[in-house]
Parts: sequence; C-alpha cells; structure tokens
Amino acid sequence: MSDLRPLFAPRGIAVVGASRDPAKLGAVMARSLARFPGTVVGVNARDADPAAGRFATVAAAAAASPDPVDLAVLCVPAAASARALADAAAAGVRAALVCSGGYAEAGVAGAAQQAALVSAARDAGVALLGPNTSGFLVPARGLTASFVPGVATVPAGPVAVVAASGGVNHALAFLLASAGVGISLAVGLGNAAGVTAADVLAHLAADDGTRAVALHVESVPDGPALVAAVRAATARVPVVAWVVGRSDVAEFARSHTGALATSWRTTRAALRAAGAVLVDDERQLVDAVTALSALRLPASADPGVGVVTAQAGPGLVHVDGLRGAGVAVPPLGGGTRDALSGLLPPLTFQANPVDTGRPDPAFGRVLATVAADPAVDLLSVYALTEPDVLDLPAAVAQLAGTPAVVGLGGPAGQVGPQRQALRALGVPALDGPTALTAAVTALVDDARARASRRDPSPRRPVPVAAPQRDLDEDEAKTLLGRLGIATPPRRACAGRAEAHRALAELPGPLAVKLLDAAVTHKSDVGGVHLGVRDAAGLDAALDALTAAGATRFLVESMAPPGVDLVVGASRDPVFGPVVLVGLGGVVAEALADVAVRTAPVDAGEAGALADELAGRALLDGARGGPVADRAALGAVLAALGDLLLAHPAIAEVEVNPLRVTAGGLLALDAVLTLGKEPSP
Repeated sequence: MSDLRPLFAPRGIAVVGASRDPAKLGAVMARSLARFPGTVVGVNARDADPAAGRFATVAAAAAASPDPVDLAVLCVPAAASARALADAAAAGVRAALVCSGGYAEAGVAGAAQQAALVSAARDAGVALLGPNTSGFLVPARGLTASFVPGVATVPAGPVAVVAASGGVNHALAFLLASAGVGISLAVGLGNAAGVTAADVLAHLAADDGTRAVALHVESVPDGPALVAAVRAATARVPVVAWVVGRSDVAEFARSHTGALATSWRTTRAALRAAGAVLVDDERQLVDAVTALSALRLPASADPGVGVVTAQAGPGLVHVDGLRGAGVAVPPLGGGTRDALSGLLPPLTFQANPVDTGRPDPAFGRVLATVAADPAVDLLSVYALTEPDVLDLPAAVAQLAGTPAVVGLGGPAGQVGPQRQALRALGVPALDGPTALTAAVTALVDDARARASRRDPSPRRPVPVAAPQRDLDEDEAKTLLGRLGIATPPRRACAGRAEAHRALAELPGPLAVKLLDAAVTHKSDVGGVHLGVRDAAGLDAALDALTAAGATRFLVESMAPPGVDLVVGASRDPVFGPVVLVGLGGVVAEALADVAVRTAPVDAGEAGALADELAGRALLDGARGGPVADRAALGAVLAALGDLLLAHPAIAEVEVNPLRVTAGGLLALDAVLTLGKEPSP
C-alpha cells in the first residue's frame, strides 16, 4: 500500500450506515468522530436527512462537504460492504475502514464476502483497513475512528501502536496513557485483508511524529514483506515486537527441525534479525517503548550500564534482571571508585551497582561520577520519591551528556510530576525495578541490533547437485561432506558379507544402523545398535535389524564422547528457509532448547546462536567437557541454510546429533527430505 495518508490523515470522512439510533455502530462511530476538525458526513440511503448531516449517497455527501472526503467508515453488514465501498470510491474516497464482522472469521460465506470486499478495494485503488476491527486513533489530529468508549482520552505522543487485534490495540493505548506516554497512531488491523502491519510500518517510517513503534503480531501472511518493513523502519525508529503464540506446536515433521522451529520462534527470529526488539508480554512492551520513545543509544555491540540505586533491594532486583538478560553491568574504574568514596558512606557498595543508601544532596554528583566512567554508556537509576530529601529531576539534570533512564517508586501524586519532569529532560521514567529492567534491556537490545545490522553477504555456490529424492543417512552424510561437514568413517552395506568387511576395515567400536530413507527416527524402531566390537556382536545386531525390516545397513565408527546438538534447516511456509540449533540427541523434542534464524545467515551470526540456548554452559567445557567451536558451528548452520536457498526442492535437512568433541564437530546422523509435489 503506497499511500496511507487518506486513511490516517483524511481531510473529510463519510460514515456509511450512519443512524439516528444511538446504539447502532454507525451512530457510535459518528459520535467518536465528533472531535475531528475536518468534515464528517453521514450516509444512510433509508434515512437521509441533509439538514442533520445524513445523505442518501456518498456522492451526495461529498458534494455537500466543504472538504474532500478521503475516508469512508463503513458501518454496514458484510453482504453490503463491497457495494458500499465501490460507491464510496466512485465518489472520490481513497480509503475505507470496515469495522463490522462476519467476514473470513465467520466461515465460508464470510470468506466470500471478504474476497468481494478486497476485490472492490483493489479495483478502485482504495486503502482498506479491516474488516473486523475496532478502528484506529490519531490523537494529534483529533481523529478517533473507533467505537471503543473512552479512547478519545488517550493523549497525543511519540509511540505508534500497530496491533493485529483491535482489542490489544486499545489495551496498549490505555496502558501507554497510564504510563504518561502518548500515541501518534494506534491501529488494530483486524482481518488485515487490505492494509497489513508491513504497510503501516512503511507509513510510520516516514512519520516524524513517531519515535517508537509497538508491534503486536498474531500471524504473518507475508513474512518477507514484514521483515523488509521492520528493517526499513528500524533504520529511523525502534520497533518493539510482541509475538503471541508461544504454545503453538505444529504437527511434528519427519525430522525434529520443522517441529521445533514453530511459527512463534521463527517469527521472533525473523523480526530480531530485521532489527526489532523482542518482548514477552504487554507490560514489557509498554516499558520498552516508554524508554525508546524518549531515548535511543548509539549503535554498540555491548553497551555498558552503570546502576545507581538509593534502595539496595530494588537495585539488586534490577541488576539481577539485567544480568539474566545478558546486559553488561561492568565494574567501575579505580578513579571512579575513589571519587565515589568521597561522596558516599563507607558501608555502601560502590563497584557497580552503586548503592548510595538513603539519598542526600550529593546524589546528583554520584550520578555524574558514575556516568563519567569510561565503561558506562547508559546510566540506570532507581529511587523512591522523597521530596524533602531529593529532587531527582534536578539531580539527573547534572549529567553531562550520558543517557539515563530512571525507575521511580512512591505515591502516584509524587511520581507523576517527577516522571513528567524527567521526560521533559529526555529521560524515560519507569514505575519499578522490573519495569526499569525491561526498559534498559530494550535500549541495549536496540543498540546491539543496529551495531550488527548488515546486508546479507553474497552467497557462494553450493557444491552439491539438487537431490532427486529423499536421502538415506549414508547419502545425506556424503552430501554433508561436500559441504565441509565432518562425519565418522562408515560403510553402506547391502548384506552381511559387506557388513563383516566393514567390521574388519573400520576402527571400532562400531554403530550398526538400519539404512532406509523412509525411517528417520531409527532409535524409535530399534534401528540402532551401539558398541559392536566383534563378529558375534555384529551378527546379533544384524539379526535384530533384519527382524525390524532392514535390508541395508550402515556400519560406522563410533564417535568420541561429547555434547550432542541438533542442527538443521527447514522451509518455513511464511518466512522461507530457516536454520536451527539446539541441544540434540533423542531428547530434542522434550527439551526444545533451540535458537532459530532466517536464512541466509553468515557464519558469525549463526555461531552466536549457541549463546541463546539455555544449556549453553554445556558447550563451554562444563564439567571438563569439550568446548564448542562457535565459528565451526556457524559454518555448518550457514551451509545448511545456503543448501535450502540453492535448492528449492529440499524441504528439510537435519543433523541430529551433531556432536561437539574435543577434536571438533562430527555429524552422527543426517536426514534430507524433499518437499511434497504440488497438487495438480
């Protein structure tokens, strides 16, 4: 959608379906639009009354309007909406808001009504918002195109809300208003049959009144479009994304990768790679945009945070949260500590965090001293309001250019004015230590995202031919070898004689496996026998495999001990190829400790995915174990992603386990499957 100004900045508005019955949607929308400074006209063919501002047609209403009518708010049944939109477009309307329901969310008949509405909008070149949405608001323009009571009280401000749900849109708008932060635009997309989140983000990227975007995501119809829009928007304004659907677990794929790369994980990974800051709930979203709408740090790979607290307990909660989120709270330099020792009582903690004890008139100098430390890029302050002891805004005003964020506690009557005074200084103010942690983490994540921002590097040709069918383990490992991924010595055997020759040739002990491209979880069917050292053991393994239906066998040297990972690449239906790494082996599904990125991904970024795992300590030599080579791991992941990009017929490739050993990475099992043929 190239131009959304007729939607969000109309000169005149027509309410189609306006009614004198105050309970009907058309009457509610007309009341909501009463504050709009432009022209608002009503349209009702069965109850026209030009003297009361209701006309029989949009054309008649437009002719009577002193302002061009850019926006039509359609408050008509679904069956009548396509015709109503076409009539409005013929009268010069360039945007339409459809609040009514009964469309795709209502089944087959509703889907047909929605298709007709979309077709009418497309044919007329009309920007269509909805259907099935509670609308939007632009407070700075006095524009409240919403049927939610009370939303007109939300003040104008620097945060835009783009929500999949109209209800969430308004909930976030009210929460931001309570936090003392106003709205530049708040829009609920509803069914998003026309205008999508990507379209609104493109509009906001050029909106000087927006300094941060709160993005609520439920489902994504066009992954590449959303990623491109987030990437473009974050070049100017921070985007904070809340993706719902954590519990969405699709049917398990033939291998683990597709099952573990759920839509929730993949959407979050794609948005993070595009530069968005991720949060887990609406409170974190509000805290994050509260901070980012007032302050944006310079791009930095690892900003250091200096923490000053006037109360030790809340300060500890805050620092614990920061460190748990991977935010650097570096020790202060010797000169800084010497200066602090002259400002603070001897029993206070002065290394970072700095605990001042109860604040005194020197609090401002303490803040300035910590802020001046070379390791500090952002100052985070927590204090209870004590007007008789501390003028916190005045203390913060002593800072010489170091960005700061403040957490406040106390009675609302004291906190509110101080929060406003701090925001006037360009300093975001939050309500408590947990909110302060969310705000600081968001500031740091945004700075890191911009520091790591890069265009995808040119991809080298993948040195393998496109497979024509699913590959068995031996064939898949041969392919991995061509990609530079190491595997143990092995032999594919068509019968017992070949298996016994392999026993004689390969270093033992051996693993003996069923070899069949159709069986991907071999351990589930008794298809793996380990620790085979002699002919008797081999015969016993072959007997068991034959009884399980095997006609071909893989005989392979067993790998040294280590830590098992699952790595793979799969083709997401929305975002395309994605790569995944997690703790692997037979418990991959149960643990679900994985990290995901969209492909292409460079080796450095891919290797860093290991640090997102909850079990990452296992990869760093825990209990004397091997240390994972992040560069080598990244090269494996990048190669698997490139394989899917180069060969669209491949649906999935997985290595499980990829073992981290003292000698490097070894692929112990591999699966490659092709996509299903499209239906004729």
